[in-house]
Amino acid sequence: MHVMVATDGSIDVEKTAAIAGRLASSGGRVTIYTVVEVPREMLNDMRAAAGNAADDKARELSVEYRTTPADDPAVSHWVGDDAIVERYVGRKVTERTADLAAALEAAGVEFSVVGEEGESAARSVLQAVKAHEVDVVCIGTHGLGRFEGLLGSLSTKVARLAPCPVVLVR
Repeated sequence: MHVMVATDGSIDVEKTAAIAGRLASSGGRVTIYTVVEVPREMLNDMRAAAGNAADDKARELSVEYRTTPADDPAVSHWVGDDAIVERYVGRKVTERTADLAAALEAAGVEFSVVGEEGESAARSVLQAVKAHEVDVVCIGTHGLGRFEGLLGSLSTKVARLAPCPVVLVR
């Protein structure tokens, strides 16, 4: 059985490791999955600010990531964008999954970690469930989102739309 644990780092590590371990049992596997939402619009705003002649401070900070001299207007894509985003996503994936990975390892459960950049966490989780042929998804009832309610908005969407059973972890 393939179990996916979708997390933003706020899930109860010990409880989730126990549940995922039991579900995967012998011969199964667990994928710890997290999606890092990167505001790509922010990068566009930074590029626009760097192209504004009145904003010398932004231009000085951005010059190392540009493909043209600092006096030229902002380019459509900085060489450093992808490298910066990749480092940020990598750091966030590690922060969000390290404790759960350690708990699964201590319990002797085979697992892998998958972290991706995405603009919509719910859409990314649902696409990953299909792409990785997941049999069951474990997700926390409340994440780091902005809204409070009976369930978090991500867990509600995944529970309603996932093509497989969903285990909600409180």
